[in-house]
Amino acid sequence: MVDVADHAENLGLADFIERSDPILLANTTGKRWHDMVKAGTGYDAFLEWGRDQTDKIKEPKMMQKVWAMATDNADRYYQPGSFTTFHGFEWTPHPNGNNMHRVVIFRDGKDRTSQVQPMSTYDSADAEDLWKYLANYQDKTGGQVLAIPHNGNLSNGLMFDNETYTGKPLTRDYAERRSRWEPLVEVTQMKGDGEAHPLLSPDDEFADFETVDKGNLMGLEPKTPDMLPKEYARSALKRGLAYEQKLGANPFKFGMIGSTDAHTSLPTTREENWFGKAPYLEPKGDRVEHALIKAPDPKLSLMAYDLGAAGLAAVWARENSRESLWDAMARREVFATSGTRLRVRVFGGWDFGEDEVQRPDFARQGYARGVPMGGDLSTAPEGQAPSFMIRALRDPDGANLDRIQMIKGWVDAEGEAHEKVYDVAWSDDRQPGADGRLPPVGSTVDVADASFTNSIGDALLMGYWMDSDFDSKQRAFYYVRVLEIPTPRWTAYDAKFFNVRMPEGTQMKHQERAYTSPIWYTP
Repeated sequence: MVDVADHAENLGLADFIERSDPILLANTTGKRWHDMVKAGTGYDAFLEWGRDQTDKIKEPKMMQKVWAMATDNADRYYQPGSFTTFHGFEWTPHPNGNNMHRVVIFRDGKDRTSQVQPMSTYDSADAEDLWKYLANYQDKTGGQVLAIPHNGNLSNGLMFDNETYTGKPLTRDYAERRSRWEPLVEVTQMKGDGEAHPLLSPDDEFADFETVDKGNLMGLEPKTPDMLPKEYARSALKRGLAYEQKLGANPFKFGMIGSTDAHTSLPTTREENWFGKAPYLEPKGDRVEHALIKAPDPKLSLMAYDLGAAGLAAVWARENSRESLWDAMARREVFATSGTRLRVRVFGGWDFGEDEVQRPDFARQGYARGVPMGGDLSTAPEGQAPSFMIRALRDPDGANLDRIQMIKGWVDAEGEAHEKVYDVAWSDDRQPGADGRLPPVGSTVDVADASFTNSIGDALLMGYWMDSDFDSKQRAFYYVRVLEIPTPRWTAYDAKFFNVRMPEGTQMKHQERAYTSPIWYTP
């Protein structure tokens, strides 16, 4: 499937500049940016456009023309069962440089989506106004639509804030609307991984992955530690439980996906074939030292070496169609990967046996007697704890698997949130040490050669896990993290291919991974 969701702000601007469209040239700002691009200073035009979020090109004909073309193309190339396209756009507010972007995805075709125009930051920078737009669309057309927030690590504490955009405390009504309209969150993409942060999860040895935490999106404000709990998915999921205990509704009840967020129109997600976040970071020997976003303070610039190669959204659906895929996203039956195409599936229930993960009808039993990722368990049978069946299969063209982990979050009677990471299944003949930790899987990476081998790890891991610490009175969530064995990062491939030396401290290898949507338990 594909959703090419362009920024609603001056939708199609790049194409209008490329074609020197008369509609654009008739506008003073539009002509200036056009001339800057044609003169080779397009990056400066981009920074001007990104940092000043006032509509300098007030020309509705641009929006109308491009939206009509985009919806035409989405329907023209839609091939149910083979290739699914979605109608969508990106709502792109970043007040004071703080990333609050959402991607809007419609379930419908042009007959409905053409009845509206995309909403942009120029209409409002308040997510509650976006939710009103989504509700109005459904009321007007009878269609269906949802929004997916971008990674929160560049929001400087706004993405999962303790108050609304207008500074009001969160209420039950707010929580219910946010959970309805934003059932998913993007937790990993090129601009950093947003699952966990080492300062928030100091006992998690794998929390520091593709961490981007200098400042906000536009490099206008440095990061401070108090911002972090309101930016990362695991922390938000825990705080959501506490809010539910207090308000009766959970504002941060979301499934997890990844995305490329590429601005190149290229779908590649592989480390050895990374074409950059934007055209000016396409493969070349010195790109690692270039900035994606130049900040007024160079220490806050978002550099190429800060960026990951990709992220991917994986959806468990019955068929490759708009309706089936959208419905799976709405029910949160999705998982995120850092760009690898490994697969993972988890079911939670009350009576799964340890040997049932081996069953050939594993999925059938999971659905019949439990719930999949994104689902809910409630009211535990007396004396029983939730059990989980998990399978993970490596990327057929990628790396073997290191381990499967269960991440549990819960709130106690006082409303305090907690978390714990459990190793569920692992490769090779390792055994946990006296401290309970599993030894590292090892590494076959040859950084100089940008290569690795699958002589360690396993192609398939299957795990069964029961929560031995379960308290039926406590709200909790459970999600699975799958780790691959170490592999070369895109920087290692660049160093070899271009025969260049990377700046000191550049990360050259990592462990790619997947995160499932949680399964929630509610007393």
